[in-house]
Amino acid sequence: MPRLKILFSLPECFPFAKTGGLGDVGGALPIALAARGHDVRVVMPRYRVTRKFESKPLAGPLGIPYGPGTLWTGVRRGQLSSKRGAVVPVYFLDHDGLYDREGVYGDARGGYGDNTERYSVLSRGSIELCRYLGFEPDVIHVHDWPTCLVPVLLDTVEQGTALARAASVLTIHNMGYQGWSSRDSYSEMGLPFSPEILGALDLNGQLNLLKAGILHSTIVSTVSPNYAREIQTKEGGEGLDAFLRMRGGDVMGVLNGIDEEAWNPEVDPHIAANFSAEDLSGKAVCKAALQREMGLPERPDVPVIGLISRLVGQKGVDLVVDALYQLMATGAQFVFLGSGDKSIEEVFQRASLSTPNVRAFIGMNEGLAHRIEAGADLFLMPSRYEPCGLNQLYSQRYGTLPIVRAVGGLEDTVDNGSTGFKFHELSSEALVGTVRWALETYAEPALFRSMQYRAMQKQSGWSHAAQQYEALYRFAVRKRRRALGQVRAVRL
Repeated sequence: MPRLKILFSLPECFPFAKTGGLGDVGGALPIALAARGHDVRVVMPRYRVTRKFESKPLAGPLGIPYGPGTLWTGVRRGQLSSKRGAVVPVYFLDHDGLYDREGVYGDARGGYGDNTERYSVLSRGSIELCRYLGFEPDVIHVHDWPTCLVPVLLDTVEQGTALARAASVLTIHNMGYQGWSSRDSYSEMGLPFSPEILGALDLNGQLNLLKAGILHSTIVSTVSPNYAREIQTKEGGEGLDAFLRMRGGDVMGVLNGIDEEAWNPEVDPHIAANFSAEDLSGKAVCKAALQREMGLPERPDVPVIGLISRLVGQKGVDLVVDALYQLMATGAQFVFLGSGDKSIEEVFQRASLSTPNVRAFIGMNEGLAHRIEAGADLFLMPSRYEPCGLNQLYSQRYGTLPIVRAVGGLEDTVDNGSTGFKFHELSSEALVGTVRWALETYAEPALFRSMQYRAMQKQSGWSHAAQQYEALYRFAVRKRRRALGQVRAVRL
């Protein structure tokens, strides 16, 4: 089949800038698609944090129509590359006034007040970059609210141009973030006044960028099939479920993959010993090393339960806080890594200082994250909602069986009693009951070992996800071309 020309319009992309799972997808999926032979390019802002990475300025500035005038940015080119030789050019929009700041979306004081303008420029700039490069994509893949104006622009401002032929795919990574702003901020979006555009943006007297993206994108995707179903319900749709149901069969779920080069226990440089599904002796070495590093009694017979998370309500970490003394009473050892809600941080810190079987590291530490995945026996993910989740996939790859709440991608990726343990009720009682079940299983070495083997044999890399996205792109292109053909026929 002919190769596709694909533009990723991204607010973040690992390793250049990352605040969560969107950054992981932005760094991995373009490479996986390029490895399949497609012409893939990425455009993102040149944040302050990206400046440590090598990039070269392109000749001439990029003019971005913005309101009544033109906003000028520089363009620099860097690249994503894989050990297997795939290369993807990354184009950075270079504008100090908009992007040269301490954080990506905000700083310690909160979100930046001009985020609407910052990401409207990214959206319009993504389209203008195509003209600048002479690149006519078949698909523009946008992600979450920051680039939701791209599909709107393709349907309105770009109508009748060559770029209007591009299909747009919107991936929703988290329904909780929607790009709200006041109606007064319409002028900050650099859009011409249009009742059609304003109507797509308006929701309850405010502007909602995600709503506009849902209505105008050719296809809406999410990061797991189960999350695609959940967001079409009142409970999971965060107020936009009716608009998603309107799209019907245009809402699809593609499960995220993981970077199998970075997360591979057979070659991981962060851990004390390497190991495989066939030979777990190195995992025992990693467990002992983790216990020593965290100041826990070095006991191979005591199960270690890990947790690596943002310490916020979405992740269900408050269930762990509520059940902490019951969990400690099981006799297992617990290792927590993360930051977020200060009250949760304080509970974990106090437990770490006052009890012999709990240790917490407040903050994020990439090396320690790998060592917890390698050294723990079980892993907690009691999420309230979880669009996809990656740590359960890392855990399975490292033979660390996940204990998860059966929501979103956790439901899709964990087979209950086979590659992990699941509970449904959002309660500390359900969490404790499932932990006890997991510990009872741990006490039966042959059964536990068989579960570890099945979990480690799972294929969770990006190659399968890339195949699914390729099929989704081709479907979107056909749908877009048919729609344009119908429009032309009506006009004739």
